[in-house]
Amino acid sequence: MTGNEPNRLYFGDNLEIMREHISDDSVDLIYLDPPFNSNATYSVLFKEHGGDRSAAQITAFEDTWHWDLQSEIAFRDVVQNAPSTMSDLLRSMRSFLGQSDMMAYLTMMSQRMNELRRVLKPTGSIYLHCDPTASHYLKLLMDATFGVINFRNEIVWRRTGAHGGAKRWGRIHDTILFYTVSDDYTWNLEYQPYDESYLDDFYIHDDDIGRYRLVTLTGPGATSGDSGSPWRGINPTGQERHWALPMEALRSAYPDADLESLTTQEKLDLLDDAGLIYWPPEGSVPQQKRYAHESPGVPIQDIVYDIKNLGSRSRERLGFQTQKPEKLLERIIRASSNEGDVVMDPFCGCGTALSAAERLDRRWVGIDVTHLAVSLIRHRMADTFGSDLRDYNVIGEPRDVASSQALADQNRYQFEWWALSLVDARPARDKRKGADSGIDGYINFFDDNGDEPRRIVVQVKSGRVNRSMIATLKGDMEREQADLALFITLNEPTEPMRQEALSAGIYQPKSFPDKQYQRLQILTIHELLSGKVAGYPRMGVDATFSKAKRQRRRRGRQAPLGR
Repeated sequence: MTGNEPNRLYFGDNLEIMREHISDDSVDLIYLDPPFNSNATYSVLFKEHGGDRSAAQITAFEDTWHWDLQSEIAFRDVVQNAPSTMSDLLRSMRSFLGQSDMMAYLTMMSQRMNELRRVLKPTGSIYLHCDPTASHYLKLLMDATFGVINFRNEIVWRRTGAHGGAKRWGRIHDTILFYTVSDDYTWNLEYQPYDESYLDDFYIHDDDIGRYRLVTLTGPGATSGDSGSPWRGINPTGQERHWALPMEALRSAYPDADLESLTTQEKLDLLDDAGLIYWPPEGSVPQQKRYAHESPGVPIQDIVYDIKNLGSRSRERLGFQTQKPEKLLERIIRASSNEGDVVMDPFCGCGTALSAAERLDRRWVGIDVTHLAVSLIRHRMADTFGSDLRDYNVIGEPRDVASSQALADQNRYQFEWWALSLVDARPARDKRKGADSGIDGYINFFDDNGDEPRRIVVQVKSGRVNRSMIATLKGDMEREQADLALFITLNEPTEPMRQEALSAGIYQPKSFPDKQYQRLQILTIHELLSGKVAGYPRMGVDATFSKAKRQRRRRGRQAPLGR
């Protein structure tokens, strides 16, 4: 890959993508939130507003974490080809865990760990986000991959407040494991706000400017020169101390002053003139007023308490069940990368890491195994950055009818989600595994200034099609009280199908009386790939997907993304 190519979003298995497309030592920072929960199916990406699970229950992840032939092949791959530290560890884990779901998960993750280590630069860092279900096992895998010596932190993210639990302590945190490739890694000191209890304990004074604490103006040890000379009757030398001035506070108060040419006593005068000195009762040494609002905060700690999980009403929430707050990703990216660096998320889901990287002027690579996630990320990026969004390539999607047929042959559900993305439709929540009938997705749109959107129901077919399917969809449209229906087909429709579609009638929108749309439309994959669009009113508002909050990208130099 040349240095002039844009950012990349891949559809596919991240193991294959990394092996085939991501070169050695090419990534500066990796963040991953790999799906695993022994009590949940990680095929569930979305929940509807009412709490119901969506059609995304059926994905490639559904059978991944069960021990089967694929797990056995992966296990042998690691044992035979991975470094001895990893292969020995995995053998021991299998001896302990047996052929369990957890062992299947760890085997798949160990394969990916080796690739993640390969693509990271010598100055690179990796953050693995997990919950207590598997964090202890994953830490062992990371120790074996990156070396115990390169473990930097186990970061605890307190994602919620108090939470009740049945016969156990309330679970309110996730774990983030932070490793590097070497001792020479990128690190930018970040700060987090003071905890309120800290402010209450230390910033106990206040005036018209704000809350402040008192800080000594002297340091230990007597010195010669003006730093040890008296000022306004106060002689620090008598107590074996000297004047130690807060130069940052002085520079902030007097940005244009030539402070270096002043004596210590003149600098103290300036501090006093700026109201930054507290005078205690006579006989005591004066102290500096250090205001809370002037402090950057406390250097980031391994307990993150100031960033809460996304609430159900958060403007940032997109409906993705495991979505993380963008502030958390921004903090990680700022601390462990610089502008122009490459950030990769191999389980990118709804694209939070990619969005944060884009806003902070980093290059990015995202990988996900579902077309549903790829479609969601596209909407998120467009909504968030608009015309400010830099070009990026989506790699792995069908580009013609032949590759569309190949996807359908490989995975009918992935084909279905990809086809729905061509018309900006969202999968239907009531899709049932194994069924090949009913409504596959929907589009919401506005045709007037009312608050209630209109609905289009969508059905996708990758096999043989006939007139009865159109008649069934026409009945589904009436039952769902939808205004229009779309029938998307990989194969060419017959003339009886077209006639049956015409019999559904015409839709005439209220706000556009001069416009008329066929109520039931048939679109082929070939037509959609050629640029044809579904016919319905578009008032500039996407009512189908949750809209991401608009943000602007930080301006900066765009560095090449190397292969």
